[in-house]
Amino acid sequence: MNVTNVSNTILERLANELPELTPEAQKAATYVLENPRDVGVSTVREIAEAANVKPNTFVRMARQVGFEGYDDFRVPFREAIRRGAVDFPDRARWLQDVRKSGDLGGLYADMVQEVLNNIEETFAGISADQLKDAANSIWNSRNIFVLGVGVHNSNARNFTYLASTGMVQFHSIPKPGSTPVDDLAWADERDVLIAITCKPYRSEVVEAVKIAREQNMTIIAISDSPASPILRDADHGFVVSVDTPQFFPSSVSIIALLETLLSFVIAAASDEIVDRVDTFHKRRHQLGLYHEPIK
Repeated sequence: MNVTNVSNTILERLANELPELTPEAQKAATYVLENPRDVGVSTVREIAEAANVKPNTFVRMARQVGFEGYDDFRVPFREAIRRGAVDFPDRARWLQDVRKSGDLGGLYADMVQEVLNNIEETFAGISADQLKDAANSIWNSRNIFVLGVGVHNSNARNFTYLASTGMVQFHSIPKPGSTPVDDLAWADERDVLIAITCKPYRSEVVEAVKIAREQNMTIIAISDSPASPILRDADHGFVVSVDTPQFFPSSVSIIALLETLLSFVIAAASDEIVDRVDTFHKRRHQLGLYHEPIK
């Protein structure tokens, strides 16, 4: 388990306190130092059994290093799992533990599992070279139109908003009172369309992609299947995983992909982007748009 930035401080504290602990507490602490990944996925009874000590020994050990109890002690280790700092077997054990936590534990575990799966499956199928090529197309274009309707409208607008802190050529469509095809009326080979739709595919997005192809625009398509109709005409196609136990499609992997794509755009951009972003936020501070803490 890579516990850097998560629980290294706790482990160092535990190692320093080791000589001061009782013999039984030393057994518990030694087990933690040698098996830190078990902390995040095991109950106090399970880890005590594995260390061959009584559960109260772990409680006393946790208090010795500044925690209220074992549950408080293992929070940073559980956070390491939540952020993906462990491999699949340990994550599965954590999810099983969550499932036991109450009436909604099963739902919580299912939702978390799908979020993790969606991110992993999405990026497992995407290479850095694909993102770099798409980012270069965006940076070298005249205008970038970001199209999403329904639930994906907010995803498109969020991406456009983030990009606008340093670039002016991004436009979220459809604009209020307009339609996607109207918004693309004067676009041509100098422009890029980023289109987002998942099953059931929205006809206005599919139609807009066809129009964009006829107008020789560069098309970046984001959808949930290689068979998606918008991927057929795309210059850069990205398949995302959007599974969820609920009735709505998940946007987690789409947002993560768009944020990653934007980071590649900034990496491909000229040095002036940094100055633009700095100027943008300085102006906001000057206008009082950010809360300034009392000094």
